[in-house]
Amino acid sequence: MKYTLHQLQIFLKIVETKSITRASEELNLTQPAVSIQLRNFQDQFDIALTEVIGKKLFITEFGLEIADTARKIIEQVNEIDYKTMKFKGILSGKLTVSVVSTGKYVMPYFLTDFLKNHPGIDLNMDVTNKIKVIKSLENNEVDFALVSIVPNELKLESEVLLENKLYLVGKKEFGGSQKKLPKSFFNELPIILREEGSATRKVMENFFNQNDIRLGKKMQLTSNEAVKQAVISGLGYSIMPLIGLKNELEKGDLKIIPVSGFPIQSTWRLIWLKNKAMSPVAKTYLEFLRKEKTTVINEYFSWITSF
Repeated sequence: MKYTLHQLQIFLKIVETKSITRASEELNLTQPAVSIQLRNFQDQFDIALTEVIGKKLFITEFGLEIADTARKIIEQVNEIDYKTMKFKGILSGKLTVSVVSTGKYVMPYFLTDFLKNHPGIDLNMDVTNKIKVIKSLENNEVDFALVSIVPNELKLESEVLLENKLYLVGKKEFGGSQKKLPKSFFNELPIILREEGSATRKVMENFFNQNDIRLGKKMQLTSNEAVKQAVISGLGYSIMPLIGLKNELEKGDLKIIPVSGFPIQSTWRLIWLKNKAMSPVAKTYLEFLRKEKTTVINEYFSWITSF
C-alpha cells in the first residue's frame, strides 16, 4: 500500500464532516481534488470505506476503523514535529479549548498574542452549546472551557476573564420611555429564546421563574446570530449578552430596553478540571492569561463599561 499522509488527513476530514463538499471547504481544496484523493485512498483497499445512500455519504464500519488508525498515525506525526521544536527550545504542542457559542466574541482575544508568541502551538477551539462544552470537559477531552455559568456537578478550578452583562434588546424603532419599565412589561412581548442547553436560555428562564413572569408568544432559535437577526427584523425581543451586540448597538440596529432588574450580570470564566495534569502548553497559557488578561480587557473590552 502506498497511501500518503495527505490522503489520511483528507479521509479523516471526510469522516468528521460526512461530506466531501464540507471537507473540501474546511481543507481549502476543490471538491474534485478531495474526491480524487478519496478514490485513490479507497483503491488501496478491497473493502469499502464509504457508501452513498440517497445522495448521502456514510462511513462504513471498516472505514471508521481505518479512520481511528489514521488519527493515531497523524497524532504520532504531529508528536514528531512537537519534539523537534521542543529540542530547538520552542514551546510546542496542542491547546484545546471548548467555548460556549456566545464565547466566540470573547475567547479569540485572549488567545491571539499567546499564539503569536508561540508559533509551535496548534489551537483546537470548538464553539458549541453549553451541554457539549461541559461534556467535553467532563470527559477530559479539552484543556479548558469558557462558560458564563459554572456547572455545579464537576470539581473545577477557574479564572475570571471578563464581566458578562445581559440586557433586553429590541429593534431600533422601539419608542418606549427611557425610564426603567416594570418587569411585567415582559408579559406584553413576543420573546425569542435560545435553544435548550444554552447558557443564555438558562439565564432567561431563571429570571422569568424568579419574577413569576408568564410569557405569551415566544419562539426558539438555535444560535445567538439567528436571535440577533430575528430581533433586528422585528420578530420579537430577547435577553442577550452585551458582548455580542457591540456593532449592532453602535449602528443603531438594536436598542437596549431599560427594564427593572437589568442588566443581569455574571462573569466569563475559563474553567478546567480540578487536579488535572496540565500539559506544558496549558500551564504556559494559564500563566500568560493571568499576567496579560487586564491588558487584553483594556485594549478590546473597555467599551463594556459604557453600558
